[in-house]
Amino acid sequence: MDYVTAAVPHPRSEGEGPARAGRRSLAVALMSGALGAAVALLATRQRWSEGTATVAGDPFPLTARGSDVTGVPAALAIVGLAALVAVFAVRRTGRFAVSALLALSGAGIVVAALLGASDSSALDDKAAQASGDTSSVVHAFEHTAWPYVAAVGGGLILLAGLLALLYGRRWPAMSGRYERNGTPRPRRTPVVDPDRPEDIWKALDRGEDPTGA
Repeated sequence: MDYVTAAVPHPRSEGEGPARAGRRSLAVALMSGALGAAVALLATRQRWSEGTATVAGDPFPLTARGSDVTGVPAALAIVGLAALVAVFAVRRTGRFAVSALLALSGAGIVVAALLGASDSSALDDKAAQASGDTSSVVHAFEHTAWPYVAAVGGGLILLAGLLALLYGRRWPAMSGRYERNGTPRPRRTPVVDPDRPEDIWKALDRGEDPTGA
């Protein structure tokens, strides 16, 4: 008599794919979010633009840092960093809202940095102060690469937000294992149903004897 045997998949293998994708997306989001915030903050402290003003008939060189041009990228980088941490403190709808805030922070940095690359108002103000003439404007305006570096930082934060929106439901949350007074909650031993193979597998994975012997 021939016997036909069917391979029964291990219950753990069914969830390994989504779990692996969740861990991978979590690592990428943390790295890109933290790196993006650091890059954006660093870029705003660098020289974004330069030009010359006419002071007493002579050219006078002027420079403007990113923080002189716009304060939006630095502010949104801090907001994005806070949102990245807050993602793990909330669940369900709260996590979705915080993830959206994270993505919007990155998008805002990108837009503000790109607009700031062509903004000469900060240099115009410095030209007016240097010459004593409120109608004075900067000449030979040029921008550096730092606004685009800030935009890259915003793009990394945006990536972290999109990953949180797509995979955030699979990420772990802060443990609620401890009571407010700091004492750990007692763990409940799961009930093993001998008629359910998945319960037996889980008990074996925990190092327990499912037979109770």
